[in-house]
Amino acid sequence: MNINKDWLQKARDGWNSRGNTRPPFAIEPKEGQRSVWDFPRPPAIERVDKEVMVKYQNKTIALTQQALAVLETASPPTYYIPQEDIDMEMLEQIPRKSSFCEWKGEATYWGLKDNMSRPIAWSYTNPFPEFIELKDYLAFYPQHLDCFVDGIEVKAQPGDFYAGWITPDVTGPFKGETGTGHW
Repeated sequence: MNINKDWLQKARDGWNSRGNTRPPFAIEPKEGQRSVWDFPRPPAIERVDKEVMVKYQNKTIALTQQALAVLETASPPTYYIPQEDIDMEMLEQIPRKSSFCEWKGEATYWGLKDNMSRPIAWSYTNPFPEFIELKDYLAFYPQHLDCFVDGIEVKAQPGDFYAGWITPDVTGPFKGETGTGHW
């Protein structure tokens, strides 16, 4: 992919919130919680040693204790699971569907082989060098699946584009809710 470096820098510079100052509307975290407004931009990658599981109609798609969480200002963590811990036989790459993240690079999308009507996951086949750890990992949309962290079912981040996993240990408000398009 040929990237216009001026466009890329402008997209990266366009973010006002970068995790260094919590806005007044942010929910104050309780003990044991983190505010998504303290997460950085550019995003950070955090290793997760808790059990992370993804299911569809009671079938386990993924089960790992080697997940990575991407933490980005205003969004709940997005969990990435190594392909070695995913039943890749259940998935198929969706042809000609992609998107672009100014931090991570070009994303490709995945659907369930028996239901290709919508994407349920995405990956970065060739991420930017800063996010090379995400290569060979997939992230899943909790909007369309049953997703768990340490046995606790997660709630989906609002909206259809973002796919953060809301767990009891994070507070918002979260990007994707009505009126948050400028975040």
